[in-house]
Amino acid sequence: MNRPHIVFILADDLGWCDLGCESSYYESPHIDRIAREGMKFTQAYANCQVCSPSRASILTGKYPTRHGITDYLGAKTGEAWRELGRQDKLLPAPYEPRLRAQEITFFEALRRAGYRTLSAGKWHLGPPGAYPENFGFEINCGGHQGGGPSRYFAPWNNPTLPDGPNGEHLCQRLARETANFIRTNKTQPVAVYLSFYSVHCPIQTTRGLWEKYRQKAVARGHTGPRFIMDRNLPVRQVQDNPIYAGMIEAMDVAVGIVLDALDRHGLTENTIVVFTSDNGGVSSGDAFSSSMLPLRGGKGRQWEGGIREPLFIRYPRLVKAGTTCDTPVLGMDFYPTLLELAGVPVPAEQAIDGRSMVPLLRGERDAGFAARDLFWHYPHYGNQGGDPSSIIRSGNWKLIHYHEDGHDELYDLATDPGEQRDVRAGHVQLAGELRARLDRWLRDTGAKFPVPDPQYDPAKRAAYRERIERVELPKLEAQHARYLDADWQPNADWWGSQVVHD
Repeated sequence: MNRPHIVFILADDLGWCDLGCESSYYESPHIDRIAREGMKFTQAYANCQVCSPSRASILTGKYPTRHGITDYLGAKTGEAWRELGRQDKLLPAPYEPRLRAQEITFFEALRRAGYRTLSAGKWHLGPPGAYPENFGFEINCGGHQGGGPSRYFAPWNNPTLPDGPNGEHLCQRLARETANFIRTNKTQPVAVYLSFYSVHCPIQTTRGLWEKYRQKAVARGHTGPRFIMDRNLPVRQVQDNPIYAGMIEAMDVAVGIVLDALDRHGLTENTIVVFTSDNGGVSSGDAFSSSMLPLRGGKGRQWEGGIREPLFIRYPRLVKAGTTCDTPVLGMDFYPTLLELAGVPVPAEQAIDGRSMVPLLRGERDAGFAARDLFWHYPHYGNQGGDPSSIIRSGNWKLIHYHEDGHDELYDLATDPGEQRDVRAGHVQLAGELRARLDRWLRDTGAKFPVPDPQYDPAKRAAYRERIERVELPKLEAQHARYLDADWQPNADWWGSQVVHD
């Protein structure tokens, strides 16, 4: 059997509208090419609003409640949560501290079937002993327990990736490693996990890219506030951050390196290329980089902006170029999809929740997906202002259950994709039915829950919120406006990008 090559490209913190094909501000011609030459999914979801759970679900084919990683690895839980001083009402639930040794990733299944496997980039699924090489990858190039890079320009001090020449960009180094792996193994089936650290903070770019997007933002103009308060934190309302835009272009150049390698070696026709992200874009918290409007929220939050992802799949042998799929799919669906396309069975000992998207890739409308309810469970507080919550999406209905006070919100995504109108009061019976299905799923999958903090003080919480609104919000406005000043400069060498190569 002439098995297809697989190149799975995963961006970090890239939102559904953070690419050129969705935004008039950002530019990503190489990634857009994947969409143009393949299938674009308009309702693709991550399994969680933060990274580690989503990544574990992609690799294992399971809901986070089943593999146990429900928050990013390193997040505080229980009484340790108080150390952050956020004055929250609940103590977050515990979670698995690593990908369990018994999990069989789909890359492990592919390797058993004769594929050569490479993991290039972010891992963030456990300490040594739970690294890529322990889960089916022959080569681990840059993956370790950390969730973000120390910097994007060499020396980046990555324990599993030797430093390149001073000033080398991390994305492009990972792409060159990937392209070289493809070149040296092109006569055998290859499966690559190219997991960029970009566009996770720290946000860093070159002076040239900053100036390009600074001028673009200034020419577009903007009036009104860049941020508004939405419950717990300020949320960005406009895409005009030239540093972040430069990061997107740098990652896109890296994707181009890989696509060019496939073209050059005559592998394009027989290669499945997947491009997606692990959670929503950062509209709040971290670097407050982008806006997910018209969707509400972003990374770490329970609304569509926190879980809706870009997803493009190119496979010329099967997928008609320029096609679109509106069927909701989840990150855990990649597991059975890619194994089916490779002609490799799902391991009998790996019980998965995902469903194969192959009928959708063939162009079969819906293919029975409409009857499937989708679920999320995040029993934690997001660094980006998210609440401990659980979600069910059934058809176009989305119910969010909040663990702080037990209330539910119901949205009709068909008429209100921005989740501005809670219609539960008008659909009490439907909301009750959805809540019952959500509760049953949580019980059946062994979900863990946050617990009340006996030291919770509402007055301290109110003071914390007031400080954010009166002090932090104006500081954000000033900082992000300053990014567009012609004389703005972060440091002498633009984070090392201007250092002359040794």
